[in-house]
Amino acid sequence: MPKRLHFHLSRCESQIMDIVYRLGEANAEEVRKHMPDSASYNSVRVTLSILEQKGYVAHRLDGNRHVYRPTTPIDTAKRSALRHVLSTFFGGSAPKAVSTLLRMSASELSEDELNELAQLIEEARKERLK
Repeated sequence: MPKRLHFHLSRCESQIMDIVYRLGEANAEEVRKHMPDSASYNSVRVTLSILEQKGYVAHRLDGNRHVYRPTTPIDTAKRSALRHVLSTFFGGSAPKAVSTLLRMSASELSEDELNELAQLIEEARKERLK
């Protein structure tokens, strides 16, 4: 597991990690094709090597190409990122974050999505009682 969290990465490292998570695994050229900025193959390759040294990705050989995958499961990375957002912007308060999210997207949430959120809250209440 990486010693640092995803939010401590440089902009380029973070972009590459987002791509590797989205693709599941990728070689340097595949990552380069998905970069929002035009990055050179060599800079992507070097950054992937740095990410590997930091413990964020690991590689396997496919012929002579290195194919990279994240070392941290996506759910672990999601929780880590969400903890950071909660801590940084909402004083650690999940209700404040959810309230902000609901106010931002209330008109965009379908009835099914609202029901799903209500169900998750009910399940959380039941889990606390155990």
